[in-house]
Order: sequence, then C-alpha cells, then structure tokens
Amino acid sequence: MSDISMTFVLVPGAWQGGWSWEPVAQRLRAAGHVAVTITLPGLAGGDSRSGLHLSDAVDHVAGEIEKRDLSNVVLVGHSWGGYPITGAAHRVAHRLAKIVYFNAFVPARGVPFIDENQDYAAILRAAIDASPDGSVSVTFEQVPVLMPELPEAAQRLFHELLVPQPGTYFLQSLDVDDVTTLGVPAAYVLSENDLALARPGTELAARIGLTPLMVPGGHQSMLTHPDEVAEVLLKY
Repeated sequence: MSDISMTFVLVPGAWQGGWSWEPVAQRLRAAGHVAVTITLPGLAGGDSRSGLHLSDAVDHVAGEIEKRDLSNVVLVGHSWGGYPITGAAHRVAHRLAKIVYFNAFVPARGVPFIDENQDYAAILRAAIDASPDGSVSVTFEQVPVLMPELPEAAQRLFHELLVPQPGTYFLQSLDVDDVTTLGVPAAYVLSENDLALARPGTELAARIGLTPLMVPGGHQSMLTHPDEVAEVLLKY
C-alpha cells in the first residue's frame, strides 16, 4: 500500500481530539501520503456537549470526507471511534479504499457503546445522568488502563488533554449493518497490551471475519508507538 499515494482519515476515540493521531499522521505524511486528523463535535476545546447525537459524529466524519472531496481513503477509527467510522462508511463507501478498526469497537446494528460492557454500564449511565450537560469524564485513576507503558508524569500530561465526552455518543446506536456489506476491504489492528477494550480485540475483529494485525503497546499506542502504528497502516 505504501507505494501508492493514499489519503488517511484518522478518527479519535472517546475524550480525545485529532491531536491523538497527530504523531502517526506526521509519519504518514513523511511517507508521501495525505493524513487528515478529525476532531468530532463536542470534543474540541470550548465545544458545547449538550444536544449532540451519535449521528452528529457520523455526519462530521462523512462531511469532512465529502467537503474535502477525498478519494482512495483509508478510514481509521480508534476505540469508540469505531462507531462514527462505521456509520460514515455507509455514506461514503465509494470514496474508501479501506476501513481500519484500531483497538476499536465494531458496532452491531442497534447496540450502543454502553451495552458493550454490562459491568460498567450502570456506572457510566449514572455519571452521564449526574452531569449538567450529560457528559462523562475520565478520572486520572483510569488513565493507567489506557497507557500502562508510560510513567505517571506522562500519564498526567495525557489526562490534561482529555475533554468530557458527550454521553449521547455512548447511549445511542447505529442503524446500519456492519461494513462487510459495503464491498470495501477492512482490517483490525490490535495493541498487544490493550487493557481498555471491554471485549477482547480478537472477538471484536471476528465480528467482521478478521484476525487482528498486532502492534506493541497499550490502548493508546498511536501515541506511545507511532512508528509501529504508522508502519502497519502503510503495510496493510
């Protein structure tokens, strides 16, 4: 793939903006490709998180691809970002070369993110209900699960960049089939030490008939191991 000029559209997971993909994006650009990092509605500094719906995130991803008139796109979603990329893929399938789930959820029709982890669902729902704007935040105590390979000082820097996630993004589901119906190649990339996924990455990949491609690091390995993540995106 790396011998052909590609356009990578990189969608972050919950609580994060396009900055989380920037180290990988820089490496993709250095290899001669276009790399677009997306920040979804409600996840930029100063954004309101009230009144948003999962469809807004889907529309934003598809809209960026359409507005920029992108083609030959490798659409990559991290973690919860598997939801908006799946929805967007159905709208812009003719513009896509590949869909990549990176340590990501592969959503099923009608199943919201919150239902992927029944043990945590009640806690997550209570946090959303208690928030004045219906958002949910990450505590520092949760960060080591996301980045176990980093020292505490680096984990604290990462935590300072996180913003509250619109709760509706977790509560709402997609009304589309999985991406195997689109005729677009797909891949699943899994970090060897991912502790954050509510289900095994192998199980999530199997939902669309895939075996994961492995990279080192934890859930946020696009930040901790950007060379290896960029390499696998270029190779496959």
